[in-house]
Amino acid sequence: MYHSQIIQILIFTFFFFYYYSFAANNNPSYNVQNFGAKPNGKSDSTKAFLSAWNTACTTTQPATIYVPPGRFLVRSVTFSGKLCKNTAITIRIDGTIVAPSNYNVIGNSGNWLKFERVTGVSILGGTLDGQGSKLWACKNSGKICPKGATSLAFYNSNNIIIDSVSSLNSQMFHILIEGCKNANLINMKISAPGNSPNTDGIHVQQSSTVTISNSRIGTGDDCVSIGPGSSNLWIENLSCGPGHGISIGSLGWDLQEAGVQNVTVKLATFTGTQNGVRVKTWARPSNGFVRDILFQHIVILNSQNPIIIDQNYCPDHHNCPTQGSGVKISNIKYEDVHGISASQVAIKFDCSKTNPCSGIMLDGVDLTFKNKSAIASCANAGGTAFGVVLPTNCL
Repeated sequence: MYHSQIIQILIFTFFFFYYYSFAANNNPSYNVQNFGAKPNGKSDSTKAFLSAWNTACTTTQPATIYVPPGRFLVRSVTFSGKLCKNTAITIRIDGTIVAPSNYNVIGNSGNWLKFERVTGVSILGGTLDGQGSKLWACKNSGKICPKGATSLAFYNSNNIIIDSVSSLNSQMFHILIEGCKNANLINMKISAPGNSPNTDGIHVQQSSTVTISNSRIGTGDDCVSIGPGSSNLWIENLSCGPGHGISIGSLGWDLQEAGVQNVTVKLATFTGTQNGVRVKTWARPSNGFVRDILFQHIVILNSQNPIIIDQNYCPDHHNCPTQGSGVKISNIKYEDVHGISASQVAIKFDCSKTNPCSGIMLDGVDLTFKNKSAIASCANAGGTAFGVVLPTNCL
């Protein structure tokens, strides 16, 4: 399975650089300022951005939308590919796109910058500033607040590139990839404080052939979260912290739910995170599954739960479902995972009582707790261990 993933990624990368090189020398360029955008951070530039998009969509030539230096205020906006003739639009950002400071303006919209049914869109460089701090304060105070907007979302889209983009202080998720095929996220820098609620760095669901590489993510929630219907994901050279680690799930809330398969996470470092590599499912009936997952070359630096499968997930411990999780977990491999756990239980496999985990493999795991021996805890988990495994294997 991993060889096919590599081949898909190499083909996709080749075509990206081919088209980008061609576009850089031949395509028309549309500066948002020529459509009325103001770089003062106060004037509403939403219509100007949308006008630049619509103009680029009228041509079949590869085209560039250029955002020059400065701060450009943009409200919630949808860039639709429904009537777009162009399948090679590059959005080059040298400045900052900033959300309204009043969180109510976009807080109930669901998304801030939304791309829907587009093909061949590349976003290169620049900063997205969601200005989410006031909304987080509202949520943390217990008041009734808007849910918040995801900063950058792609829905039902193909052949997407997001390269060298910085996302700051999103109201909710920073980046969402949903219903997409062939998405490449490179050199990302995603940042929000550790106490900012629901600020997942990158969330992927119902998508296939997604690559996340050479990126640094620090948030108040999962650095990367992987939802139902995700397959052929490749995550490499990732730095996570603060945050809740890399999570597959939560899964299994719905009875009819697509599974997650063929996910590789390698060369990842977790610093001061709540979790390292995690699979989480609700204790409810479901026909979902998680299978063929590889966690390889993982460094843990004071994470609370370095390796965890939690099939009794219930974050607020209130009205928790108490049935057995229907999500079937199989063929999960942990290879070369080492470092320091912030808690004594460094490995925890709390699997379903009705659908025990199977095919768990530990190969070269070395986790300590404050320079002491750590503990492994297993429930309803089966598998094998190879080489040195510390703490002592409990499978």
